[in-house]
Amino acid sequence: MVSVSSARAASYTLFESDQVRPLALSQNGQRLYAVNTPDNRLEVFHVTPSGLLHVGSVTVGLEPVAVASRNNDEVWVVNHLSDSVSVVDVTVPFAPRVVRTLLVGDEPRDIVFGGLNRSRAFITAAHRGQNAPFDPQLTTPGIGRADVWVFDATNLGASSLGGVPLNIIRLFADTPRALAVSPDGQRVYAAGFHTGNRTTSIHRNLVLANGGMPPPHTNALGEPQPPTALIVKYDGNHWVDESGTPWDAAVRLSLPDKDVFVIDAMANPPAQLAGTAGSYTGVGTVLYNMIVNPANGKVYVTNTDANNLQRFEGPGIFTGSTVRGHLHEARISVLSNGTVTPRHLNKHINYDSCCASLPNAANDKSLATPVGMAITSNGSKLYVAALGSSKIGVFDTAALENGTFIPSAANHIVLDDSDEPVGPTGLVLNESNKRLYVLTRFDNSIAIVNTTTRSVLDRVPLYNPEPPSVVAGRQYLYDARFSSANGEASCASCHVFGDMDSLAWNLGNPDIATSDLPGPIASPFPKFFPTFDGFSALKGPMTTQSLRGMANHGPMHWRGDRTGGNAEPSAQPNEGTFDEREAFRQFQAGFVDLLGRSEPIPDDDMEAFADFALQIMYPPNPIRNLDNSFTPDQEAGREHFFLVGGALAGACETCHRLDPTANAEFGEPIPGFFGTGGGYVVNEQPQSMKVPHLRNLYQKVGMFGMARVPNIFPKDNDPMGDQVRGFGFTNDGSEDTIFRFMNSRGFDDQTSFPNSPPVSPNGFDESPPGAGDPVRRQVEQFLLAFDSNLAPIVGQQVTVTNQNSAAANVRLNLLVARADVGECDLIGKTRFAQEIGFLYVGANEFVSSYQSFGTISRTALLSLAKSFQRELTFTCVPPGTGERIGIDRDEDGIRDGDE
Repeated sequence: MVSVSSARAASYTLFESDQVRPLALSQNGQRLYAVNTPDNRLEVFHVTPSGLLHVGSVTVGLEPVAVASRNNDEVWVVNHLSDSVSVVDVTVPFAPRVVRTLLVGDEPRDIVFGGLNRSRAFITAAHRGQNAPFDPQLTTPGIGRADVWVFDATNLGASSLGGVPLNIIRLFADTPRALAVSPDGQRVYAAGFHTGNRTTSIHRNLVLANGGMPPPHTNALGEPQPPTALIVKYDGNHWVDESGTPWDAAVRLSLPDKDVFVIDAMANPPAQLAGTAGSYTGVGTVLYNMIVNPANGKVYVTNTDANNLQRFEGPGIFTGSTVRGHLHEARISVLSNGTVTPRHLNKHINYDSCCASLPNAANDKSLATPVGMAITSNGSKLYVAALGSSKIGVFDTAALENGTFIPSAANHIVLDDSDEPVGPTGLVLNESNKRLYVLTRFDNSIAIVNTTTRSVLDRVPLYNPEPPSVVAGRQYLYDARFSSANGEASCASCHVFGDMDSLAWNLGNPDIATSDLPGPIASPFPKFFPTFDGFSALKGPMTTQSLRGMANHGPMHWRGDRTGGNAEPSAQPNEGTFDEREAFRQFQAGFVDLLGRSEPIPDDDMEAFADFALQIMYPPNPIRNLDNSFTPDQEAGREHFFLVGGALAGACETCHRLDPTANAEFGEPIPGFFGTGGGYVVNEQPQSMKVPHLRNLYQKVGMFGMARVPNIFPKDNDPMGDQVRGFGFTNDGSEDTIFRFMNSRGFDDQTSFPNSPPVSPNGFDESPPGAGDPVRRQVEQFLLAFDSNLAPIVGQQVTVTNQNSAAANVRLNLLVARADVGECDLIGKTRFAQEIGFLYVGANEFVSSYQSFGTISRTALLSLAKSFQRELTFTCVPPGTGERIGIDRDEDGIRDGDE
């Protein structure tokens, strides 16, 4: 069990949101704007020949990740956790103020301006969220999960609550990320984030029914291994495994792999171009950022390409196959006239030669996790931020396009300060001053680089409220130079920004033996789960799990084979199972067997990594109503979830423990269980599996289509056509929907689902898809709206203006009501001579950032803002953070206005 202090600092919540466009330069080049992600602010700097002068700061929404300058007087900030965009008036740079808050879809990430006179704002967001005016159709096949919201920046709809979009363009991809705009503003390019690589997973029973598993069938010691699923990839003609063997009969979906989309920004309304001109395929697996060459119009996309078709980790002695050190290749793909040309940035790496000691020449030449870019006005030189290398790669664009560049440390700008990695994310080029401004995430600073000497001239720190343990430990997630021998692989290669890459990997190790399973056993159903045989060497495909929310959830990995339960014996039965710190230490083996390091990292570094990782939090559920209520179907599904006899003669909750208010085991006051109590069950492989939590099921929607498996998984087995995702639910990602999982053996009778139709003697329910199955559908709806650590209202905002007060007050009523029941802290911000903050203390009363103001009623506060014609922005923030964010930024006990 992690300690309270290391699990969650009371006044700070770590989300590890990914910065996409964290810097922007004003059109006249006189100001630099930077998002301060951990402090929820926009920082304003005056640009001078000698450096940067901080002149202003304004609170925006939670977790700002992108900023764009519309003109010299206005900038827009994308708030990832708040599902909003802050429109900031910077006419007076030392007094920036939020004049409007636009409400958009879930987890917006990027923004650009395009169209006539660059008057249209384009914003990426996931195709879901409580602010979206549509049904996300989470259970409908063939639905794109990426949206681009388009606003007319000159006409936002003054009286509307959160702005009136010109259009919401739905793209056939998974959750989107980056945007880019052509020099003339006529074309906007939008990229998916986890766009996949045409791989999918075939259910283990289908593998057995179609010829059986490819070898090996034992480990190096000759121990028989269980049957597992199999990863296959579409090669343009067939679905093939690693050896090239076709498996077409076992796949019932298509993966067109659309990665980057082309939008006509001049159309009314803006829309994706029709036909093949509207998208590019084969760009990469995880797409980070884009930029357009102003000289030739070619689009550069920073990305990584996954090697998940190849099997196994470890030395590869027994089979000769291993992905060690060769996970995701770092690339820039060049898009032009419908063609995609990928360029591997680290083509010098010999992946057959692994695990050289550090330092070494290959490591020095590598660039890991390429993210933000900047390009010269003549299009000849490209700067690339390598997050995992703490370097800026400098490329001649002609050499990049034709592939003649030679990887060399001489073409890198090293940003390290005394060898401490800094993690660059965003770049802005100021050619007139020969300066490159770099947002460095690890130290939350702006590095100023001389582009002539390629040296760091200065570092300008941004105020950082993160606990020291977060700052110190973040580097171990991303730093590929330290994590791997070749300098390309890090934990963040697959655990992208602490989350996942939406793929499955077969990371069994044939060169090891079966290991013990310590327990505890969660299953009370011995007939369904008959045997516990420990952890097999060949575990088969497993979808990448998130590093979010690991505290208080017991063993780690799908199988729970990273566990404190195998640590030193304790007088308390199974006590080690809930020692998440010890469980995290067990990942030491991955640095050698998977990332390709020559030896484990030092113990102190692993402790710092654990301190950081165990604080990463899940965001609020974007499917649940903002007032935390359920739809009738969700409510009915929840009742069945807790119904004894509702699943395998028990309740769903028997194994998938849901108790958001429960204290952790052994007295630690860290609340909540969200789908698991940390115990083990055995699936039908049979392999032991930890009961998984259920907080992120909505993120896995997008795979539909599964061939019929003997005796299980009936219904919907016809080809389902194009889909956006190749991996679905359960540990191996082979089950396409929650509904199908609940049709598996043990859930197929009228005891578990009393309204379900009878099953025919051959084991199949022959009724039409979904017919007669209301209970299963209701449980599915509940699971998609499953509880998370934070209530749905957290992050939500409203800006009250003189024009929209009627609509805004209705929304404010909701925010106040949720604060009254303790789901959030509520803060307010406005600006007079300086920014003034307010903290809601209950009974419709606020205290301000000036001690002498005492309390002020909500009515008086709104009247005061209206009298002075000042906008007032309210935000629901995580419980315990309101005082810091609202009225005492540095937590020194002296309120901000009294400093």
